[in-house]
Amino acid sequence: MLRFISGLCLAFLLSFAKVIAGPQLAKVYDGQDVADYLVSEKYDGVRAIWDGYQLLSRQGNPIHAPSWFTEPLPKGVVLDGELWAGYGVFQQTTSTVLDDIPNDAHWRKITYLVFDAPSYGGSFAKRWEYYHELIQSIGVSHVRPITQFSVESVEELYNHLDRVVAKGGEGLILHQASASHVSGRSDHLLKLKPYQDMEAMVIGYVPGNGRLSGKLGALKVQLESGLTFKIGTGFTDEQRANPPKIGEVITFRYQGLTKRGVPRFASFLRIRNDGYPFKASRE
Repeated sequence: MLRFISGLCLAFLLSFAKVIAGPQLAKVYDGQDVADYLVSEKYDGVRAIWDGYQLLSRQGNPIHAPSWFTEPLPKGVVLDGELWAGYGVFQQTTSTVLDDIPNDAHWRKITYLVFDAPSYGGSFAKRWEYYHELIQSIGVSHVRPITQFSVESVEELYNHLDRVVAKGGEGLILHQASASHVSGRSDHLLKLKPYQDMEAMVIGYVPGNGRLSGKLGALKVQLESGLTFKIGTGFTDEQRANPPKIGEVITFRYQGLTKRGVPRFASFLRIRNDGYPFKASRE
């Protein structure tokens, strides 16, 4: 009997490990039938997975949240979500979340926004009903379910996008209602933003001229493909005086690609100090 119970526990833990090892990632929306999807706001926070006992990053590293923050979360249930502190404060959020010694006052500003319950199984529509009811029953202000809704047309979808962007939001997420949870990028999960964004590694600097003399003029960056180019816009004066370090990964926005594959109108957004898994290769 003991061996049987131990076997069940091992199978249970392995099923959790499978979910945690491969979180679901979004592709870019490119005109799929919106009637097949549930839609929610895309929050610009730090991805966090509750494995039933602790919070983990997307890479599986422990997130050192205060005990009062995690105590209300359901034991033995896997949840997926974002640690979010509000619009336009991504850097402050990552600084709080990635600190090995949690700052209680800073964590009071963080909300865990839950958007999936992978261990529940079944379709996303069923998982949405489950996690929404579960989080509502917890009844604490710092853990909230992300609302999912349906749209009937692409026009309605873009109207929602306009409203989200107008209040400072990043975009929308479309999740196929009938889809089971899968690891990695999938057509079941799509993101829609008013612009495209991408990550690159800083490999050098171009000095500024005139008003920018003695400060950063542009960053030399490299994509994971090995392609290199420069980013010269999107920086504040403070960022130009103290630019991202060589080897750091940044996020930039852009509008399409040139024939050579270089992002058009690339503009700096932020430093990715949340452990983004970047592997650069030679061009």
